[in-house]
Amino acid sequence: KSGLDPGGAWHAWGMACLKAGNLNSAREKFNRCLKPPMDLNQLNHGSRLVQDVIQYLESTVKPVLIADDDYFATLRELEATVRTRSLSLEMMCEGKIQHNSYYQECLFYLHSYSTNLAIINFYMRHDCMREALLHLLNKESPSEVFIEGIFIPSYESGKLHMLENLLETIDPGLESWGVYLIAACKYLQRKNYYHILYELQQFMKDHVRAAMTCIRFFTHGAKSYTELGGKQTWLLKIKDHLKVYLQEVSRSSGRKKMAFTFRKKMSATDVSRHINTVDLQMEVTKFLHQCESSGTSQMTDSSLPTLFGNNNMKVDVACKVILEGKNIEEGFGIAFRVLQDFQLEATEVYSKVAKQLVKQQKYSEIRQLLKCVNESGVAAKNDGDNIILNCLNEFKNIPDLDNLIQDMDSDENKIQAYMMCNKLRSAYLVSVRQEKARAVQLVQHVQQLAESSGDDVVKAICAQWL
Repeated sequence: KSGLDPGGAWHAWGMACLKAGNLNSAREKFNRCLKPPMDLNQLNHGSRLVQDVIQYLESTVKPVLIADDDYFATLRELEATVRTRSLSLEMMCEGKIQHNSYYQECLFYLHSYSTNLAIINFYMRHDCMREALLHLLNKESPSEVFIEGIFIPSYESGKLHMLENLLETIDPGLESWGVYLIAACKYLQRKNYYHILYELQQFMKDHVRAAMTCIRFFTHGAKSYTELGGKQTWLLKIKDHLKVYLQEVSRSSGRKKMAFTFRKKMSATDVSRHINTVDLQMEVTKFLHQCESSGTSQMTDSSLPTLFGNNNMKVDVACKVILEGKNIEEGFGIAFRVLQDFQLEATEVYSKVAKQLVKQQKYSEIRQLLKCVNESGVAAKNDGDNIILNCLNEFKNIPDLDNLIQDMDSDENKIQAYMMCNKLRSAYLVSVRQEKARAVQLVQHVQQLAESSGDDVVKAICAQWL
């Protein structure tokens, strides 16, 4: 008559029926005020009213302790205890008494009025992980429900191995769990839980991704190659994962294969290339670890370059190897293989090394670098010249510069080098030795530079020759 919402009254009446043990009557009352959610896959536990019902039913099935206080229990409490304990005491999942009427009642309300997440959480609370997993599969729930309802509770309570065993029991090939497992990996990566991630990837037999996680273990947080030297077991694990992957690919290539759809794929060529990278990184690590231990290491960079980074980082590795040996020659062979394997721009690397040598005032080692470059067998004709020219772009006053320039292959480059460091007389002397027409152009250029820099002597010599 007053137009008030009767829902609250029906709910209170239903709760009273539950407490009186009249389960059928309670269902009828709750049917008038409880409604199923619009989206069964939403990430919550259903309405507050349903949660109250479940909470009450679960609290009713708690074990009764035999103590002196039992003598004072009311007749109704004793009746409820007898009724709860005697109804179909079947043993099921994890050895819990599941099939009593209150347990069935919980499932009725959850299936009728609550979400898939609430049902799965209920199963997990009662150690029925298998039922939780089967419900997830049957309802084709999204991966968020798996993460929230099953995966997080499993690893937080130390039951990840039990979860893995059940996933394998239900589907030995794990294909039906693929979407959920990939989502779990992404979740762990976002959380930076890399040890759990690595364990899960090994269970999934996802060897390529497991290898990538090992790379992260090897490189992360290391501040020196001495530290990396102590982490070389991760490099061996990367190789093991990649080799196992190659074996699996070659075994399954003969058969028709639909399996392994969720595991990361990679061509045999790429896998072999990555194995070579690991081998080379092992060599680099041993060499630089040795350099740091013997105290020849000079460079102190904030970031530690490895061959698992981008091309810029690989260039840094090659430079580091050349610069940190006892002399240029010691590390040149390894650096040369880095350049060859990753097809890096050699002149860029050598120029970077030369500039570093100038900064460190190791001028004699620039000549040793040029010697190594020329003897490498793949240097282009002007590579050595370009290294010197690149150095002169930044440093004009290098001791022993005349000898360096005289060692250059091309006269044109010598002239350019002399002009860059304002040695105009030397530039003039090389210019006049060129073929006539070209010599005229070069001497005119030297004359202009002499004029603009106020070098009257060279200007006069040029004028006289012209």
